[in-house]
Amino acid sequence: MIWAAVLLGSGLCYGAKLIGLSVPRRFLDNERVRRIAALLPIALISSLVVIQTFTTGQEIVLDERALGVAAALVAIRLRAPFLVTVSVAAVVAALARLWT
Repeated sequence: MIWAAVLLGSGLCYGAKLIGLSVPRRFLDNERVRRIAALLPIALISSLVVIQTFTTGQEIVLDERALGVAAALVAIRLRAPFLVTVSVAAVVAALARLWT
């Protein structure tokens, strides 16, 4: 049953890629389409971060992960490099989890 789901998912991904390649060039050259396409990855990543930070199963929670994201935001505001930002978030979340 799992393999059927994997094969179906793979086929759907291939089909979506194929449909994307068959879109006419004049549609892709539209300025509105370009702006939307530029913002889609940001929206997707933001939604994934929010879901992974503030949910557990079907519940909304506020736990150590939120402190880690807050620490990462502070590091970003201070223009810390990417690896430093990730490390700060991980350390703050781990310390918060250790103390609770």
